[in-house]
Amino acid sequence: MMLLSDQYTLTIALRPSQNSWNYTESRLRTGGLYLMVRARKTLPAQMISRNNFSVWSILKKCIGMELTKIAMPVVFNEPLSFLQRLSEYMEHTHLIHEACCLSDSIERMQVVAAFAVSAVASQWERTGKPFNPLLGETYELIREDEGYRLISEQVSHHPPVSAFHAESLKHDFVFHGSICPKLKFWGKSIEAEPKGTMTLELLKHKEAYTWTNPLCCVHNVIIGTLWIEQYGTVEILNHSTGDKCILNFKPCGMFGKELHKVEGHIQDKRKKKLRVIYGKWTECMYSVDPKVYETHKKSEKKTGGESKKTKQENSCEEEGSDDVPEIQETVTMVPGSALLWRISYYPSFSKIFSPCPGAERLLAPTDCRFRPDIRAMESGDIDTASTEKERLEEKQRAARKERSRGDEEWSTQWFQFGTNPHTEAEDWLYTGGYFDRSYSDCLNIY
Repeated sequence: MMLLSDQYTLTIALRPSQNSWNYTESRLRTGGLYLMVRARKTLPAQMISRNNFSVWSILKKCIGMELTKIAMPVVFNEPLSFLQRLSEYMEHTHLIHEACCLSDSIERMQVVAAFAVSAVASQWERTGKPFNPLLGETYELIREDEGYRLISEQVSHHPPVSAFHAESLKHDFVFHGSICPKLKFWGKSIEAEPKGTMTLELLKHKEAYTWTNPLCCVHNVIIGTLWIEQYGTVEILNHSTGDKCILNFKPCGMFGKELHKVEGHIQDKRKKKLRVIYGKWTECMYSVDPKVYETHKKSEKKTGGESKKTKQENSCEEEGSDDVPEIQETVTMVPGSALLWRISYYPSFSKIFSPCPGAERLLAPTDCRFRPDIRAMESGDIDTASTEKERLEEKQRAARKERSRGDEEWSTQWFQFGTNPHTEAEDWLYTGGYFDRSYSDCLNIY
């Protein structure tokens, strides 16, 4: 179950019962075995305020630099690994199941587009930095209620690359990709470019869709209230039909007029517009006929529904424009539109998988839920978290140095570097075998 509370999103692979106040329990079944799992309803400690620490003292020498190469203090982190954050792409998996059931390719494209937007929805108000995964670190998630299982692995350290593979328990779909995040500090903001391709295969329809995620920007990293925007163009290609969905994640503008807005269209291989897609990545997405949409826009302009834009509204990077934009009213539905997706809202508490006696018998020893620095930070023990983080990083450096002495190359466990058959570009592909539960060859990275 994937639940969000404040700035924590934590992931567990179970369906909890509701008869326990401090803990929930469930049996995790996998490979014919059962494991009793306990899940806390709340974290042991509150999120640490960044107001007690000087961000500027760390970042002042990093303007324009690639931040993935900079060692950041543990206090800027949230207590989960980036591999866990990747699993949040699957929060609205019901959209993939819906696409699998549709007979029309354009209707499938609409829903796939909604899924691509929903995959970044959890990032709003997520201002904590996840822990950088160690080389060889893994994370697994099994959601029997949602009908899929997922495995991810840190397959490269320099540059950092995280690969994931999710598959339907009924063999309806496969969703996989790899992310090589590029982070840059620009004085008042940090921009994250999630380099990597997402690939969704609908097996019944023999279709494959690919796209890349939009840019993400965290504002006010030095002073003020942190806030996030997504912007850039996302192109989703159906490799079987040639249909394409082009989505524009709009920059907020100086007065926040475009905050969260996404607008685009679906076109066939002859570039004829078939549907218009619009909405907000934090809220919902709609689809409507292009002619109806254009007529509505012209009518809106005539009635003064859209004020004239100034040149200064084009970017949030203008001086003085980093104030938190006021949230605009919800999406206005164009008459005749069809709702594609609405965000799932979460309860006011969080749950996190808590390893218990016997967990090591099923989970790989490389699973990030065993990381001592993350576990320490969950409990609010920053000193131990910092010490453990430094120890793990030094252990990783020592292992890399030892391999170099013997001309030994690092070998990934569950993914291999190859060619994406749909894009013909280099990609990390799952080799299988993880859920056979044979982990004797896994290294001790913690």
